[in-house]
Amino acid sequence: MSTNNQTPAATPAAATVPRDGAHRRAAKPSRPKARSRRPRHAVFGVVDWFARLVSAPLALPMDVALIGLLGAAVLLYSIQNDLPAVDALLEVKLEEPLRIYTADGSLMAEYGVQRRRAVDFEDIPPDLVNAFLAAEDSRFYEHRGIDVIGLARAAYAVAQAGEATQGGSTIPMQVARNFFLTPEKTIKRKVSEIMLAMRMETTLSKEQILELYLNKIFFGNRAYGISAAAEFYYSKTLDELSLPEMAMLAGLPKAPSANNPLADPERARERRDWILDRMLALGYVGEVDHSMAWVSPVTAEAYVAPVEFQAGYAAEMARQAMVERFGAEEAYRLGLKVTTTIDEKLQTESDRALRRGLMAYNRRHGYHGPEDQLENVGDMSDESLDAYIAARPAVPDLPVGVVLAADANKAEVYVGGGETRVLRLWQVNHMRKYVNENAKGRRQSRVDRVIATGDVIRLRQNNKGSWILTQVPTVGGALVALSPTDGAIRAVSGGYEFDWSKFNRATDARRQPGSTFKPFVYAAALGKGYTPASLVSDTKKTFGSWKPKNADGDYMGTIRMRVAIAKSRNLAIINQLDRMGIDYTRDFLQRFGYSMEDMPRNYGLALGGGTSTPLQLAAAYAVFANGGYQVEPHIVQRIEDANGNLLFAAEPPQACVSCWLELAAGEAEVHGLGEADSPLAQQVLDPRIAYNMTSMLQDVITDGTARRARRLGRSDLAGKTGTTNESRDSWFAGYMPRLVAVAWMGMDDNRPLGSGEWGGTAALGMWVDFMADALEDEPIAKIKRPEGMVPVRVSAATGRASSGGSVLEYIRSEYQLMTLGPNPVKYAAAGGRSGSSNARRSGSGPRRSAPRRSAPRVMDELF
Repeated sequence: MSTNNQTPAATPAAATVPRDGAHRRAAKPSRPKARSRRPRHAVFGVVDWFARLVSAPLALPMDVALIGLLGAAVLLYSIQNDLPAVDALLEVKLEEPLRIYTADGSLMAEYGVQRRRAVDFEDIPPDLVNAFLAAEDSRFYEHRGIDVIGLARAAYAVAQAGEATQGGSTIPMQVARNFFLTPEKTIKRKVSEIMLAMRMETTLSKEQILELYLNKIFFGNRAYGISAAAEFYYSKTLDELSLPEMAMLAGLPKAPSANNPLADPERARERRDWILDRMLALGYVGEVDHSMAWVSPVTAEAYVAPVEFQAGYAAEMARQAMVERFGAEEAYRLGLKVTTTIDEKLQTESDRALRRGLMAYNRRHGYHGPEDQLENVGDMSDESLDAYIAARPAVPDLPVGVVLAADANKAEVYVGGGETRVLRLWQVNHMRKYVNENAKGRRQSRVDRVIATGDVIRLRQNNKGSWILTQVPTVGGALVALSPTDGAIRAVSGGYEFDWSKFNRATDARRQPGSTFKPFVYAAALGKGYTPASLVSDTKKTFGSWKPKNADGDYMGTIRMRVAIAKSRNLAIINQLDRMGIDYTRDFLQRFGYSMEDMPRNYGLALGGGTSTPLQLAAAYAVFANGGYQVEPHIVQRIEDANGNLLFAAEPPQACVSCWLELAAGEAEVHGLGEADSPLAQQVLDPRIAYNMTSMLQDVITDGTARRARRLGRSDLAGKTGTTNESRDSWFAGYMPRLVAVAWMGMDDNRPLGSGEWGGTAALGMWVDFMADALEDEPIAKIKRPEGMVPVRVSAATGRASSGGSVLEYIRSEYQLMTLGPNPVKYAAAGGRSGSSNARRSGSGPRRSAPRRSAPRVMDELF
């Protein structure tokens, strides 16, 4: 092949790109570099060509020809000034999809309208180059941008057939047309195309022009460039393509839709075989290779991103972050590689725990019926049913089934691919009909009273491997876990399945947090000078027209703050808020990341009457978990461009781990995902308050409303249950010093969950399930007692310091002599439902009579 731009002999063999790769060893000019022949202005080239045409015998009268030539020169000169610089061709941006990865390096998602991937000319197989030359421009190495012979042949074909049956555009003309010019079919645009093609020929080498063409031409299905096309249609790299696959790809640019092997395999094969015949005729391939390729079947299949780890909600969060940073268009074009903070083990456990929790609620409350109904299902073909099933949202382990027929004893269910399953009565009658949140129907004795012909249902396998009727839970839920060290989101589950519902309840569901908000109010009390031993008043009080009450209808009288938070006493915290003042409390709570708009300016603040998302609540609890530092939740760890250049590396402010925890010998001080030199986070809370709050929230688990978590057998767990009015929200927010997790369950339309669905049951069950696996290999964390705290013995009943006190509290040194706080509550025995005195509870202040309803189930209800 010529590399010095001298025109080779016009024979088929001369046009062949050598199979031994000799053309690759030729000196390749750097981009952009002028070719060795003397550059010639494109205007003069076109004028010369036009002059030769009009001077031909009997072409035109001389005077008419001269006038036409002069006019053409003026037109060409004006067009010349409007043409873009050829150098700009080399600056056209290639495009690749946005790819999202876990912290472990697995692909979670790929986003992008177009796919463009650059490849160097020397990396393109010779047979692939020859396939395109055979299909588009067999005289490429002979012409200088315009193939006069090809144009004449095309014109003759038009005259013979009356329509365009073959084109005369060269590869340089196609590059000019596709990447610089408008698609309008005018003489001016065609002349511009010719001039720009000739300009490319005088500026770029043949290899550069081919490289541009093969990297930027459109192949259909949003694929631009030969490398992207090879991946989309064959999931291969260029060097893995077979000869028939190369010919198939070479047939696409002429008509990407009509010749597409996915849309019309037969027509695409005809085009492929024609190209193979051309390659044989031009001497590009031998008889044997041609014959073998010619009989090969069409094997193209649509590319599916090789997602290695499913985490739809996390991937969507990262996608949104990229759109905010780079814009809605650039985010999908730059080939960004985004590494998130998602831990695959924790994410897997989060999804599993949430799904199990929602499915358990589903079983407790009954069957809502089919998710769709098909009419005349008996008249539908298997192909139609397959298409319908494929269009339904994919839900892990819950395949779709269509009931073809049902009677008293059995139902025939089509599950796709020509396969049917038979469901007997025992496989369906466990799904009792949902009546309301507190009732479900009786067990049925006929299959067709549970499911009917045309029903679209879901199936699942039981422990014995048998398929039984189920449904995608109608209740919503979320579980989110983050590192309190730096705010890195380690797992986020925003619903049962992203494809079923893309609404991310972990980040976007603004709900009342209920009693999970009480710890922040108590922290404000500690900030004002109260202590865990201070007395609070769990007694009746009316605030205007509002008459709040405890969930069990009883009142414990004056009790220590530690007892009040463990038992989630509503009146105790409302009365405490009244003593502190609403304005002071709201101002203090901003330390946990809440804005004034999040918090009501009334007594409902004490009971979580504002709004919070699960992620927002997790970030707030991180302040307790890390010793008082405010960290910023984030999911993006690194961003790289298509070439691997680092565009962003997260350096989130980090809590001081060594200040808070007793570290094992050799254990690193920094435990976040950021760099070791990340800045220290702002300490918004006295570490002594964080220490006291953690101690009291540990009592919630050991002796309070979250005793179900004791089965985890860990001494470093702390948290708080929460339930809103009529059980519309079920919460549990809990942590250990290295991981914060929040679980929530509720109806998206805010309907009640039903009796028994409190924070200490529904949400806590998910949280415990998650933490059991998440902390499996995590050693028990030991918190350092901050300086400035002293041990004080206090009375379990009065909270006063006493050498004979039965309760040991660690009090901030400045308050060791005033354990009851700045505005002490006077001790008084409990007044129960009737106002009579009750016996005392051992070690926990005044004893009261047993409530009508069991604890801890109702302890954390709002009203």
